[in-house]
Amino acid sequence: MLNNQDFETLIYIKHDLYAEIRFNRPHRLNAVVEKFYRELLDALDLSESDSDVRVVLLTGEGRAFCVGADMKEHGTGMRTLYQRRQYLQLGNDVCEKILRLKKPVVSAVNGYALGAGAEIAVSCDFVLMDKTAQIGFPEISIGTCVGGGVTRSLPALVGMAKARQLIFTGTRIDGNEAERIGLVTEAVDGVALQQRAQSFVAELASKAPISMALAKKLLNNASNLDIDAQLQLELDAVYTCTTTADWQEGVDAFAEKRSPKFKGI
Repeated sequence: MLNNQDFETLIYIKHDLYAEIRFNRPHRLNAVVEKFYRELLDALDLSESDSDVRVVLLTGEGRAFCVGADMKEHGTGMRTLYQRRQYLQLGNDVCEKILRLKKPVVSAVNGYALGAGAEIAVSCDFVLMDKTAQIGFPEISIGTCVGGGVTRSLPALVGMAKARQLIFTGTRIDGNEAERIGLVTEAVDGVALQQRAQSFVAELASKAPISMALAKKLLNNASNLDIDAQLQLELDAVYTCTTTADWQEGVDAFAEKRSPKFKGI
């Protein structure tokens, strides 16, 4: 393992084939502040630019994944209206960055994922969640509104009726219920969460990086396109894969009855 860069609100650890980004404001249950958003964007940029990193894992230090906005800081009322807009934009930028990252992003949700924390979690390609953890969108209950693309991503995950219920009521659900309705990929016993997350990420990291990047983009954009356009983009993606050394490695490994060793080229 290698620590690539020092952050104040995050811990960034580079493992063999993946980067682990740990939210590091445990004294505030990893509530978000402006510096947190800016550092998270930097950490995501760092992981994307590192060719050795194939997958990104997000999780939280202490008793929570992220409980949303730091209301203590909001309560100081020190921001101008323009600064408030800039802060809110950062929240959207983080979720968009996760969605558009060319590498899979996995969140391991411990404790609480609320508000902005839930928005970050569901922006990820995969969500592993402690069975006893809680996730929810309390924004309307406190006079604000959801962001980070949740009104698009949540209905796609759980259906419109359930998305309305979760957003309008702010109901918190645990990991078991989140898995049942399709909000998260897998609910895991809390003591095994980190171990399961590491094994899950390692499995993803063994796959062909270029193929994963193309598939992620296709899946994220599918709802915006008609079937003719989607079929053409898939055809282009398959052809692109055939131009890579990894495609040849996959063919050779299949013929030789061994596991492929992809290099992302």
